[in-house]
Amino acid sequence: MIKKLITISIIAGLVCSAQAQYDPGKVNKKAKALFEKAYGIAMNGLYNESIKTLQDAIKIEPQYLEAFLSIAGLYFELKNYQGAIENYEKAKAIDSVWFKDYNLPYSINLAGKGEFQKALMAIDDFLSLPNLNPQSLKAANYRRKTYQFAIDYSNQHPNGNYRFEPQNMGDSINSTHLEYFPTLTIDDKEFIFTRRVNGNEDFYESKFENGHWTKAKPLPGDINSNQNEGAQNISQDGQWLIFTGCNFPYGHGSCDLYISYLTPEGWSKPENLGNRINTEAWESAPSLSPDKRDLYFASSRFGGYGGQDLYVCHLLPNGRFSDPENLGPEINTIGDESAPFIHADNQTLYFTSGGHLGYGGSDLFMAKKQGKGWSKPVNLGFPINTIENEGSLVIAADGKTAYYTSDRNDSRGGLDLYSFTLREDVRPARTLWVKGKVFDKKTQKGLPSAVELTDLSTLNVISRVQTDATGNYLVTLPVGKDYAFNVKRRGYLFFSENFPLSQKAPDSTYNIDIPLQPIETNASVVLKNIFFDLGKFDLKPESTIELDNIYQLLKENPTLKIQISGHTDNIGKATDNMTLSNNRAQAVVKYLVSKGVEAPRLTFKGYGATQPVADNSTEEGRAQNRRTELQVISQ
Repeated sequence: MIKKLITISIIAGLVCSAQAQYDPGKVNKKAKALFEKAYGIAMNGLYNESIKTLQDAIKIEPQYLEAFLSIAGLYFELKNYQGAIENYEKAKAIDSVWFKDYNLPYSINLAGKGEFQKALMAIDDFLSLPNLNPQSLKAANYRRKTYQFAIDYSNQHPNGNYRFEPQNMGDSINSTHLEYFPTLTIDDKEFIFTRRVNGNEDFYESKFENGHWTKAKPLPGDINSNQNEGAQNISQDGQWLIFTGCNFPYGHGSCDLYISYLTPEGWSKPENLGNRINTEAWESAPSLSPDKRDLYFASSRFGGYGGQDLYVCHLLPNGRFSDPENLGPEINTIGDESAPFIHADNQTLYFTSGGHLGYGGSDLFMAKKQGKGWSKPVNLGFPINTIENEGSLVIAADGKTAYYTSDRNDSRGGLDLYSFTLREDVRPARTLWVKGKVFDKKTQKGLPSAVELTDLSTLNVISRVQTDATGNYLVTLPVGKDYAFNVKRRGYLFFSENFPLSQKAPDSTYNIDIPLQPIETNASVVLKNIFFDLGKFDLKPESTIELDNIYQLLKENPTLKIQISGHTDNIGKATDNMTLSNNRAQAVVKYLVSKGVEAPRLTFKGYGATQPVADNSTEEGRAQNRRTELQVISQ
């Protein structure tokens, strides 16, 4: 690039129109000698030293147009767009006619600085030149399209008071080596990234303790090797790490996906994810959904829409992933798509693309799940996207804190890891979470169980996870909706809870240890997801999830007999409360009978306010007393 820029500067006088006033033949010989010296220095990659030498030439020859142009080109290589713009404009001031040939690189630097309107004017000036060669014409028209896109985007997505201010993550994480590919657990307590030391890529971790990140250390266990491991993603619960391994001795292609599990001794030896996922082509950049049921990744396999496409696999009952599904033409293009990241809300996907229209190179985009497909991708906009190629991006559970890799001027050495606040209109849903342990209420032993989270407005299951072998679980809660939370295991009464997050986001996460009640006579459970309007006994549609869980329980246990009990608070007349509670219990029984449950297996009873479980003097206590219960009569 430098050679091209300086060579163009040397021969510029030969291609400019006869109207140009600048004459390179009249340049001082000492200044020319310094120019030639600067050329050699630049060829060795010493750009700053080359700039100083060119500036010395300008001191001798203040109107040395070619030297200004070359300094501008070198500043561009250093991504110092302002320095490049200033020197291009100095050259233009010397001879605007001569300069017309340089409006293309000048416009690119203006775009790099975010001055897209000026960039558009410069590129139009360049396109006005007669007899442009096809290559120049193609490059100029491409740039013009990106500048117009940037102008239109800023009009459609006004930034308001948004400020893009990336913060270096500091010496605990960054070093004089290269750091990239950030990933973190949902509680924001463990941060894992790739570090390249002497050409070898390994994984490092840092933990957030006492308000600070600890000094990064290599991941413990058998995961790091003398091979290159990178492009990793840790599961939201911190138990799995899926990553890219290239040229491993037991690989299927050049780069494959591998998985490692957290054990008491550290991370296990990586396992290849197999030939359903890995091919002779290139597979990389994995991202797990928060429930670990979906695996997104990039692949250059045959049959896609472009060079690299995004795919998803689904976890099967046997613990293996399904065949990959292409995310389709809404996401994938004839260009390259890569670096997918599915947020903890399990609805919002971020990725890079060189095929969707943007600012130049590869841009970052966002898409939302829509039924079985995806919304049209939205460009994240300038200055998150630039004229350069953007890399991977991950976003914390809060929906606003983003992490990415850059080589900004405060880098400790090459690529460093940074955090920044994401603009509001391209944020995912803020996500909280529920975690805890499922165990047998009588024996205290951990129970592997199914955990489901359902959107009460749509009745769609948002997340379905299986606890680990000792009963530990983690389920994410995207803020802004109301959810039913159910835990089920054969031989036990199910557990239910609800999280009303549509109106107000709570200030903390939930830690719920769940004692499952074995199915036995007199065992009971509060049905937290049976809903009625105030003073009424008509079942609300949101109750369907819970009602169907009761139906399933009775279907799996054909000799089970139960009683549904209704309870109220002490507000109002006692007789009215007794009648209301009885009618509510009866409504549940009627639903179950309508589904096919034999009536003799079901009884109902209303207790009004006679069996409170909390203090009726507070609204919180009254809310607990307004409940529906299921009790086992016999097995």
